[in-house]
Amino acid sequence: MRPPRFWDAGPDHPAARALAPLAALYGAAAARRMDRPGVRAGCPVLCLGNVTLGGAGKTPAALALAALLRDLGRRPAFLSRGYGGRLPGPVRVDPAAHGAADVGDEPLLLARHGPAVVARDRVAGAALCRDLGADAVVMDDGLQNPGLAKDLSLAVVDAGAGHGNGRVFPAGPLRAPLDRQWPHVAGLVLVGDGAPGEAVARAAARRGLPVHRARLVPDAAAVAGRRCLAFAGIGRPQKFFATLAEAGADLAGTRAFPDHHPYRAADLAALAAEAGRLGAELVTTEKDAVRLPPDFAARVPVLPVRLVFADPEALRAQVSGALASR
Repeated sequence: MRPPRFWDAGPDHPAARALAPLAALYGAAAARRMDRPGVRAGCPVLCLGNVTLGGAGKTPAALALAALLRDLGRRPAFLSRGYGGRLPGPVRVDPAAHGAADVGDEPLLLARHGPAVVARDRVAGAALCRDLGADAVVMDDGLQNPGLAKDLSLAVVDAGAGHGNGRVFPAGPLRAPLDRQWPHVAGLVLVGDGAPGEAVARAAARRGLPVHRARLVPDAAAVAGRRCLAFAGIGRPQKFFATLAEAGADLAGTRAFPDHHPYRAADLAALAAEAGRLGAELVTTEKDAVRLPPDFAARVPVLPVRLVFADPEALRAQVSGALASR
């Protein structure tokens, strides 16, 4: 979905106020659901979630967390609902056999780095992870899903977006009232810089939660000096465009699509025609690339990024403590 503009316009915007009664009902139901006890998996479950709708950097965070777990001697597997995919699972993601329409775009990226399972039933998904030899489960999203008991839940927040206008969906981007989500969170991963994110960080610190600051580091060599028409269908396309410019790309134009946008032939023809008129080459994100037809994707460069923590030892200590408590 494409977030409505009033979500960033403050809590007193007329549309936000008009939707407040519906948001109160939605938020109360979501909070009650989060409070339900989950089922224990046979191994530690570490969840990277988002307090709001939209992208925050959960997938790069999941990859970084899995790398940390491997460094600690664990065998992690990724578990995702598979948003946008048709397969209910549980099923192991096979990039050679599955497409984004089958399992969603994020699981395809995760599967390049380790075993990945999609399952709408998270308990069954965790069981399959164990069957595949995993001794730790990294949940990409699922903070609000009560199916599995989590040994560590980290909320991932884009510092440039924070929690928007602070209201619950549909009056704002929050998935549940923030004060009802904090008890389910053990720490905050703050991605990037920005006053909105600093406000969330202060709220987390007041509750005694550690704040793990991180940034997305692009592979500048992939785009530096190249004239590009950039396109993206992610939570915050403008963030990707800014990252491209910082990496040294010559941006001839940008095109934003809704998050998880399924690219159709007409979209691709229009993008190719515009790139030709501008004398530019198309460039996109890794997440968008897996939603493109293979022949088209082969002609479109991507900008790889990785999440780097300011204090990796602090995160390592918290993860180690969660593992030791099992």
